[in-house]
Amino acid sequence: MKLGLHIADFTWPDGSAGLGPRLADIVTAADEAGFDRISVMDHLWQIFGTPEAEMLEAYTALGFIAAHTKRVKLLTLVTGVTYRDPGLLAKAVTTLDVLSGGRAMLGIGAAWNEDESKGLGLFFPPTAERFERLEETLQICLRMFHGDEAPWEGKHYQLGRLLNRPLPLSKPHPPILIGGGGEKKTLRFVAKYGDACNLFDGPEAARKLDVLREHCANEGRDYDAIEKTATMSSLDPGEKGEKVDEIIANLTRLGGLGFTAVLGMIPGIADLNRIEILRTEVIPAVEAL
Repeated sequence: MKLGLHIADFTWPDGSAGLGPRLADIVTAADEAGFDRISVMDHLWQIFGTPEAEMLEAYTALGFIAAHTKRVKLLTLVTGVTYRDPGLLAKAVTTLDVLSGGRAMLGIGAAWNEDESKGLGLFFPPTAERFERLEETLQICLRMFHGDEAPWEGKHYQLGRLLNRPLPLSKPHPPILIGGGGEKKTLRFVAKYGDACNLFDGPEAARKLDVLREHCANEGRDYDAIEKTATMSSLDPGEKGEKVDEIIANLTRLGGLGFTAVLGMIPGIADLNRIEILRTEVIPAVEAL
């Protein structure tokens, strides 16, 4: 199993002036500890606590993280499809992939935060249209990742030339992770276009994987070729490692369900000792699952 660090809370000691150095220390430590990936939310307002709490724009943050790491994969968990037109999104992910040495993933979903969108004047159509735009965006990104420059004429997007140079370093393309557990559309899109799913750890997780398996059979897709990732509520080992056994038990349970990667947040992550505990006591156990 692979372990990912999800960084969502940026309210740390020293305020805004210390945020950059603190983030650099955290991601460097996580990279050296053996985390497989680092993700950030694609939100402009904070969704944990109050909207007024610190939040960073996702792709700017990922570029910063890329410069302070060497091996971890980098992704959003997940990009709201309506936040960026698909041509710009494909270019942003490609740029991240090239500058990080082939470590980018495209994490994407149908978007949900209407308050944030209305507050900042972002486009936020009804649910059905967002899913239509999600499918078109997946198709456009795949074409751009592979260098297909032919014009695109879709229901919602019209692009005259899908020029994308340089092409990504990741082969065959930056892995596409589609977040969400919607059974009719989201998991079908995973089977049709995705390289990974992302589900919340909960009582429905196992059944959602069964639904994904059915979609793969209908799409003629190898279910085993899709990475099954789950989001855990917390990877906090405790101040002195008192929660390590609980974390390992939860990861073992998820592995038994068929998940091959787990991402989670670490409350109190500004205390780098928590990352050190995970490095010495959790990650070796996870790698053996």
